[in-house]
Amino acid sequence: MDHEHRLLMDLPIEKKVEKSKSVIREAIGRFGLDAIAAAITGGKDSTVGLWLFKSVCGEMGVKTPLCMFIDEGDVFDEITEFVSYIKKLWSLDVAILKNYDVFSKAGHIGATIFADSLNEANRAALREMGHQDPAFEFVPDSTVCNHLMKTIPMREFIVKNNIKALSTAIRWDEQSARKEEEYFSPRANPEHFRIHPLLHFGERDIWIAIFKYDIPYNKLYKLGYRSLGARCATSKASDIPAWMQDFENMPERVGRGRDKEQVMDKLRSLGYM
Repeated sequence: MDHEHRLLMDLPIEKKVEKSKSVIREAIGRFGLDAIAAAITGGKDSTVGLWLFKSVCGEMGVKTPLCMFIDEGDVFDEITEFVSYIKKLWSLDVAILKNYDVFSKAGHIGATIFADSLNEANRAALREMGHQDPAFEFVPDSTVCNHLMKTIPMREFIVKNNIKALSTAIRWDEQSARKEEEYFSPRANPEHFRIHPLLHFGERDIWIAIFKYDIPYNKLYKLGYRSLGARCATSKASDIPAWMQDFENMPERVGRGRDKEQVMDKLRSLGYM
């Protein structure tokens, strides 16, 4: 992490919030509100990101942009419930994305899906990532399923809604593949920008903001989960609430699937967040 990034990471929470808001205001000025979408996952980071967007839009007297929730095929009930709660609480317009072609062939976690049973778009996605086997297991957090269940629906959403910029809640300190990201990052296939207003937040900052600004959070964190993903690939880091755990000595994503963590660079090159 370079000196400029470190200075931003060391700002007090009030300054970090203002920096994030300035990124959002710049994004609205550059792309226009109708061409921006915001990712919502039901996790702590995306909820803080949405709160920031909602705050800026409230200050400007405009509506919060369209939100995008991706159902990868194995979502915690608590996440579904929380997204519904936030949608109602903040009057959000939320598009639910799902690769129904793949999901309809699965039936259950671990099911075998034959490539030639899928539509051409999904077969092309398999070729794109160099997958040549005639079949694969339906494991939502695997490399293949991440691409099919998340990236492909997201691409379709961007094209269908003429999205020029997609806001996500990634952070520099969260995962090594994200440490070089910029606040505005161009993407191809389809062409658009990623907006990253929370890059300079650390995990502890997220929790400080949640409690300081009374931002809702998913109850799974109170049960000990630190980072939320597909149910089949997410486990508790501890039995104590996430915000009370040892951030310095236990990685934030310790409870996430190892396969995905090891191939994050490849997934991001294909368009993953």
